[in-house]
Amino acid sequence: MCFSMLGLPVSTEVKKSLPKEQLYRQFDWKTSQRESFDGDVSRLNFVNWISPRSLPALAVGAEIKEIMVVEVTLKHRDFDVRNIELLAKSIPQRIVYVLRDGEEVRIAVYHTKLFMTDWQFLTPDSSLLILQGLDLDAVWENIVAKIGNFEIEEQNTLTEQIVSNEEHDKLERKIRMLESKISSTRQPRRKRELYLELQKLKHKTHHDSKRN
Repeated sequence: MCFSMLGLPVSTEVKKSLPKEQLYRQFDWKTSQRESFDGDVSRLNFVNWISPRSLPALAVGAEIKEIMVVEVTLKHRDFDVRNIELLAKSIPQRIVYVLRDGEEVRIAVYHTKLFMTDWQFLTPDSSLLILQGLDLDAVWENIVAKIGNFEIEEQNTLTEQIVSNEEHDKLERKIRMLESKISSTRQPRRKRELYLELQKLKHKTHHDSKRN
């Protein structure tokens, strides 16, 4: 089987332009949104179509029937992430975005929030998007988890895992903030109060990690 630049089978390749003006009209973006998006993005193209028709060994999922790959050619590297979020939220499909700046790319995907990889060079033997799973539901879950750099616990759905990860991250930020406050507080009573609050948070993170 031949493979394309992203590491996807050539049978999934398509070449279809997605005009920006079409997006603006269809989704009724505000003038400020259009101007910001146009300032960051040069052009958009559908480049891969992942479905049982392009990959017969892959089954449809209970929820997902196809996954598209869209190449987003950027005008500059310091783009506004909110423009990619707006694009992803506007199109009601499962899409993987290849954000391209010259010969370097970032892979992005949106599932309740935006996940992106670091910049990486695109070479002839690149395998930036590996399809894992027997059906499209599983393939999508694995794509999001890979790009988001997390694992899905056995008892969780993809969405539940993302929520759980966000809650854990919030607790960790609170812990770091309290530790900073404790180190800068001079009043013994206040220091004690903060310390007790810190211990409660640490106990909660320990309990959550054991449960997971």
